[in-house]
Amino acid sequence: MEFNDFGLLPPGDYKLTIEQLKNSLLVIGPQDGTIWDAEWRAFLVDQLELMVKQLWSVGVNDIFIDGSFVENKAHPNDIDGYFECDVKDLQTLVRELNIQEPDKIWTWDSKSRKPYKGYTKKQLPMWHKYRVELYPHYGFGPGTGILDKYGNNLLFPSAFRQTRDTFQPKGIVKIVK
Repeated sequence: MEFNDFGLLPPGDYKLTIEQLKNSLLVIGPQDGTIWDAEWRAFLVDQLELMVKQLWSVGVNDIFIDGSFVENKAHPNDIDGYFECDVKDLQTLVRELNIQEPDKIWTWDSKSRKPYKGYTKKQLPMWHKYRVELYPHYGFGPGTGILDKYGNNLLFPSAFRQTRDTFQPKGIVKIVK
């Protein structure tokens, strides 16, 4: 695994266990003297691991992470990602996740978003607790609000496999057991 000339993972899905992720370029960083906040990135992966274990415990196995965490950026603010599920099961899934999560952070209700110092965007409860945002993806929805170069609202699988500004294809990490 290496970053390309644009600081992105080359297009593709990189299947990694949490342990492999902890020992990957994404946490350890390039070995060329690039400034890299490995300690912060390791912390983010520890936080991600807690959420991934919750998802696994309710039967969700297809979990993908993206955002600046999978780019050549020394200190990403957080980890973004999505997981695949059946929309018919989403309410049950959320209820089961929040049973095991004492702070009931599994929600994507915009009313639950709260400001954070220095950020213009309000953040979800899961972000405040873990600095990770994982969104559900099912069927043909929900849209992300991220547009392609033609102005179409993208679904998570498409939105997370391209850059937002130049629409370049990029790689993404799939967390596997």
